[in-house]
This record gives sequence, structure tokens and C-alpha cells, in this order.
Amino acid sequence: MRANAMDGTGAEGGSEGTLADLDRRIVLATQGGLPLVPRPYAAIAAQLGVSEPILRERMAAMLDDGRIRRIGAVPNHYAIGYTANGMSVWDIDDALIDAVGERVGALPFVTHCYRRPRHLPDWPYNLFAMVHAGSREAAMARVDEIATLLEAEFGGACRGRDVLFSAGILKKTGLRIGG
Repeated sequence: MRANAMDGTGAEGGSEGTLADLDRRIVLATQGGLPLVPRPYAAIAAQLGVSEPILRERMAAMLDDGRIRRIGAVPNHYAIGYTANGMSVWDIDDALIDAVGERVGALPFVTHCYRRPRHLPDWPYNLFAMVHAGSREAAMARVDEIATLLEAEFGGACRGRDVLFSAGILKKTGLRIGG
């Protein structure tokens, strides 16, 4: 797990120098990942010399004001058995793309779904949805499931599709600030 920081400018208000320093130290301590222990926040708090409630309060404040975008797990899909990782790309009617994207993104086997601009004439796709499976055949079956759902719920909204499979795993890291 890791916290992705937008910047390291410190706490709200500017006059709270100690909070700004603590917030920066929290980002530095968490940007590479939380420790894999039963109480990761307690471990980070101990490392920083603050109480766990203070650490949680500061992290919540940074999430609330946008200095930290999210805290979440970053799985290695290959390590957990999902070796066929396919980015399905869809040419969706612009009038329906938001509704289609919400529906596709809610599917349990879609890990992320987002809208992207088309690059005509070569790239007509405007909706991307990542599916993970144990084989290419299983991934393609999931993409077919999406296509069937789209036709049933948004008949005619999908004008084309393709799937781009990963050739390997890239190192996943968020923005890093210097010490």
C-alpha cells in the first residue's frame, strides 16, 4: 500500500510549521508503501515519533485537502495469478460514454475504467477498461461479457473494440518527493 502525494507543501494555513514538517515526513515515510504488519499506521507513527491518532488525523487532513490523492493496495497481478492483463478499448457513442463507463467500471473483474480522447483516424477508442484473468482466453471471455452487457443495456452505443495485452509488468509507483 502507498500514499500518493500531489505535493509536499505541508499543512493548511502556512503558519503551522510543525504540522507542515510532520505532513512532509508522513508523505516521505509512506510514499514507498506501508509496512506489511498488522498495524501499519502504528508502525509509521512510531517511526515518526508521534501517536497513531495524530498520524491518522494528519493523513485524513491531507486526503481531505487533496495533498494525498488516495491510499490503496497496488497488487502485482502476475504474483496473484492474473497473467493475462488486457486493456479493453471501446469506441462508445459520446452521448452515452459516462453511463457506459460507470456501468463497466462497476463490474467486479474491471480494475479501472476511464475515458480518453480519440485520436482519429487511427485510434477511435474513447473508453478503456482493464481486465485481469489467468489466461488470454479468460480475459477475452470477460471482454465478450462486457460487449454483451453493452449491447443489452446500451444497444448500438459500442461501435468497435479491441484488447491490448500486457507483455510484462512495469514498476508501479506514484509521485515521489525528495527527503
